[in-house]
Amino acid sequence: MKRIAWKVSSTLAAALLTVVAAAHPTRSMAQAPAATGSIHGHVVNPVGQPITNGEVRLSTDRSSDTKDRKYLYKFPLDQNGDYKGTGIAPNNYVVFVFQNDKSLDFQDNVQIVKDEDKQVNFDMSRAEYINKLTPEEKKALEDYKKRNAEVTAANAKIQNLNATLLQARADNKAGNYDAAITSMKQATEQKPDEGILWITLGDAQLGSADAAVKAAKSAGTSPNDPAIVQKYNDAATSYKKGVDLNAASKKPSPEAAAAGYNQLGQVEARLGDAKAASDAYDQAAKAQPDHAGTYYYNEAATLYNAGKLPEAEAAADKAIAADPKKADAYYIKGQALIPQATVDAKTQKVVAPPGCVEAYQQYLELAPDGPHAADVKGILEGIGASVKSTFKAGKK
Repeated sequence: MKRIAWKVSSTLAAALLTVVAAAHPTRSMAQAPAATGSIHGHVVNPVGQPITNGEVRLSTDRSSDTKDRKYLYKFPLDQNGDYKGTGIAPNNYVVFVFQNDKSLDFQDNVQIVKDEDKQVNFDMSRAEYINKLTPEEKKALEDYKKRNAEVTAANAKIQNLNATLLQARADNKAGNYDAAITSMKQATEQKPDEGILWITLGDAQLGSADAAVKAAKSAGTSPNDPAIVQKYNDAATSYKKGVDLNAASKKPSPEAAAAGYNQLGQVEARLGDAKAASDAYDQAAKAQPDHAGTYYYNEAATLYNAGKLPEAEAAADKAIAADPKKADAYYIKGQALIPQATVDAKTQKVVAPPGCVEAYQQYLELAPDGPHAADVKGILEGIGASVKSTFKAGKK
């Protein structure tokens, strides 16, 4: 009997493919005898992965070449690398695995008996199969395994970093800033090119700095202690690195950019640099234009809280321009302007600076029951201005 010729060369790459095949087996057109058997099994490639694109063929022809051999039955592999077939006439078969009309593997002397379901599995990762590969195929296989191992390790690393990131965010929310700083420093050491990790580290550092300021005020010590200032500087550094890395990534995230710049604006205001704070908030609005009103309002509130009143007024105007219905932006504008009020020497009446009364009135019209409504009414009544406003906000 002529020895069956099977060729592995040029088939390794095909064996590694994993395209989903049809799910329904096909049978030979030959009429099957009444007494038949069946077959089933599982097929994996040289790296142990299921082969999902191909078929299993049965033949009793042991003398012909591959191209001339007759196959009595053909059964497709499914998406799990499994196959099954029924209606097989009892006989001694050679069972082949084919992919793209190329023979990948075979088993001889497979006896099909009537009323029996024969299991025939193919494991191409076995030593016998690997040893018959050409040197080029073996090298390709090892290279593939190495790349696959690297991808698996990278995915595991990403999963660990995601878990660390979630825990750090939870710690920040709970005020456990030191824990968040420790974990995010470790995360940035593991993956220093990931912008969101640096931004989250900045959140922890900013939270720690704000907590230190609060503690200093409670203790009657200076909130401008160099150690506290350094905390803010550390946060600024982290935010800047985060937004820069995000911008340089293959797929920059507008959300990450806006969040980083928004937080950087807070830090710069805490450090007393109103210009840098405004620039950061402008970048946040540029990253997410549909949220510009929120970022400009944040700018106005941050600068107002930092005592930068002219800058807060300018930011409030930007917030109003972006979203004319943002009531709190009018409130901040009024609050930033009211300290400029004067007293008329003749009438002894309080004279509010231009735009102040209008801003307060517009706040009341938009938020008549807002959290600042009572204060605004008191201010307007105190300076003899009308509480009723006729302002109509334009469309956003």
